[in-house]
Amino acid sequence: MAQLRPAPNLSRIATSLGVSVATVSNALSGKGRVSEQLAGKIREHAAELGYVPSQAGRALRTGRSGVLGLVLPDIANPLFPKIAQAIEFAAASAGYGVLIADSRGNVSAQTEAINRLVERGVDGMVIVPRRATRISAASCPVAVIDTPSTPGNTVAADHWQGGQLIAAHLADLGHKRILIIGNNPESNVQNDRSGGIRSGLRPGMSAETLWIEKLEHRAGSGCPLGLAKKVEEGFTAFAALSDLQALRALTELQRDGIDVPAEASVTGFDDLIWSPVITPALTTVKMDMDLIAAIAVSALLDSIKTNSTREGALVTAENDRVPMQLIARQSSGPVSPGSRKPADGELLT
Repeated sequence: MAQLRPAPNLSRIATSLGVSVATVSNALSGKGRVSEQLAGKIREHAAELGYVPSQAGRALRTGRSGVLGLVLPDIANPLFPKIAQAIEFAAASAGYGVLIADSRGNVSAQTEAINRLVERGVDGMVIVPRRATRISAASCPVAVIDTPSTPGNTVAADHWQGGQLIAAHLADLGHKRILIIGNNPESNVQNDRSGGIRSGLRPGMSAETLWIEKLEHRAGSGCPLGLAKKVEEGFTAFAALSDLQALRALTELQRDGIDVPAEASVTGFDDLIWSPVITPALTTVKMDMDLIAAIAVSALLDSIKTNSTREGALVTAENDRVPMQLIARQSSGPVSPGSRKPADGELLT
């Protein structure tokens, strides 16, 4: 029966090369006064022996775990696994691992998740916050990804600018009356997206907002949104503040026999994985999650390495917002003549 050879340690590398353990440690960690030629020789020999640095030993030497925490508000939402993947890639590229915690949409659960990650010794934390999250509960540097209007936000997509892209797209297609469809009226992200749409309306255009949470509070969960009636009233575009709400709007319109996009256009936000493959494919606005994650992780690691941020403090990034990109697909199209009735006091030409 073959015997497993013990994994090489610093002493074995030092003995092989005739140098001290301290010299090997400094060469592999990039610290101390070791010539580049000798350091290169040590690293090459360590690689030949299959040396893997001990995370526990590194933590004892540096006082750092080499692990970041990531707190998400609801991992069941298809958007957040995309964020998690981008954060994990950015952290791994810098030599860090990631522990993920999910609050399941509950503010108190998110605070508990923050506490759990702190107890496990993470060096820093990236938080996608729920409203009223107590960031101060984290006794480590924190990077926040929410929206630029959120106090303490580190970096995020420019959701306001994304809303303006939707408004310009619908304006170019000739739409005049737009129904904005959101879920949570207390969401900073959705309010910024809605505000961006409204700020981008051109003369002669108007918009109303339907908040699904308010509607369901009155009429019950899963109730119809009443979009067919809105089409009868003259609305020709339904600008949802997420792809999930856009899918709900699209499904209801099609169920009620309304042709999308011939009779009504539908747009969303986030470019979720199924958005290009539904029928019709969804026009949406996309975040550059890879860039957002890279900026957030870089700012967090700079703070950790320089010890420039006190525990529990929010880190800042030089660039706090990343432009969004319009992805025009088949769910939006030009207004068809005669596809809508005139609103009160409006003359159609």
